[in-house]
Amino acid sequence: MAKSKFEYVRLFEAEDRCLPNTWIVVRVDGKGFHKFSTEHGYEKPNDIKALSLMNRAATSVMEEFKDMCLAYGQSDEYSFVFRKETQAYSRRSAKLSTNVCSLFTSAFVYYWNEYFPTSKPRYPPVFDGRTVLYPSNQNIRDYLSWRQADCHINNLYNTTFWALILKGGLTPTEAENKLKGTLSGDKNEILFSQFAINYNTEPEMLRKGTVLVRRKVPVVLPNGGTREKSQIVQEHVDIIGDEFWNTNTHLLTFT
Repeated sequence: MAKSKFEYVRLFEAEDRCLPNTWIVVRVDGKGFHKFSTEHGYEKPNDIKALSLMNRAATSVMEEFKDMCLAYGQSDEYSFVFRKETQAYSRRSAKLSTNVCSLFTSAFVYYWNEYFPTSKPRYPPVFDGRTVLYPSNQNIRDYLSWRQADCHINNLYNTTFWALILKGGLTPTEAENKLKGTLSGDKNEILFSQFAINYNTEPEMLRKGTVLVRRKVPVVLPNGGTREKSQIVQEHVDIIGDEFWNTNTHLLTFT
């Protein structure tokens, strides 16, 4: 291939290849989604349609990137886990984060009308993306545990906060002041004693977030037989304890 005298400018490109034999996580996070959710009339404290749209966009990403073994989402964020041995985009950090983030964002807009059929986005949603490496299986488990613990903490607070406003008649400032210094037990007591809400019976998607896992499942064939096929399965389960990982041992092993 012929080269021009300007070819030297490529030397200014920084090398950003991810370290080998490490888990690669690309986390996508909504920018300014407090405003976005308000402008688009999201239900409080949680909008099931909006969360389902996030899950659909994340599924589109996993369908495109076969080396993703798992994704975890809650609120306005999603974490995508590439297998340790992936060679996608030659493990270049910027390529991975920008492609995942742009595909997630475009899928979010593309599928919007399936979940909000009577409206359209009032302005373009924005998501940022970052790439983080984790060297050990325990590291990647701890990362995902951190995100799920964050889901529980935030959802319990938001559920109590909005119950005080929507059902208790408090202003946002009054609700915020009432919750200052409270522990999880205090919030559970407020929900149950004042509003007859048992937090433990709230939908699991809200309390635990969503796990997308690539797993082989039996598929019925035209002749009546079955064969295993890799599919993306959506679950709302605990990923902090051992049960999920003991059930999905293939996630932490080399293919």
